[in-house]
Amino acid sequence: MSMLNRAIFLDRDGVINIDKGHVHKQEDFVFCENIFDILRAFQSKGFLIVIITNQAGIAKKYYTTDVFQSLNSWMVNELRKQEITVTNVYFCPHHPEHTGTCNCRKPEPGMIFQARDELNIDLSESLLIGDKISDIKAGKNAGIKNNVLINKVPLQGADYEHYFENLNEFNLHSLPVESLFQEANKVLA
Repeated sequence: MSMLNRAIFLDRDGVINIDKGHVHKQEDFVFCENIFDILRAFQSKGFLIVIITNQAGIAKKYYTTDVFQSLNSWMVNELRKQEITVTNVYFCPHHPEHTGTCNCRKPEPGMIFQARDELNIDLSESLLIGDKISDIKAGKNAGIKNNVLINKVPLQGADYEHYFENLNEFNLHSLPVESLFQEANKVLA
């Protein structure tokens, strides 16, 4: 039996980049402060980096799948310049009012399950970082035990395990480092 991988699942808009609403152009894409350090820390501990993002702008016809994929390629390349390897990006192009329901739009766990199956991921040893209740619920619905909410205010309606106001306050040491980073002492300065 092959060994399962650990992953950090991240929402895109609001976690990887500043959420300006339906971001689909490079000039509107601004990486969140501290995201590179956080991703490098997880990567150094053997976590796969997996981005899961709802992209309702496609269903609403604000932009096309090709436009999204072009920005996605640029983002992955920019992260690579920072010595960060994104294992995969999963996206949901649906919106219930425009395309009906689906199993991939968060809070449904479809993208997480797809990643689990394709990348041989142990969800119980993985972590999710999101900025919306739907992100946290997707993690919970998939069986992820460590769900981190990054938002200016604590949100009601989601049973998240960890909360930080922003990525500058993100503290790996407050997470259950024994199980997530078995040999870690101090990851971020």
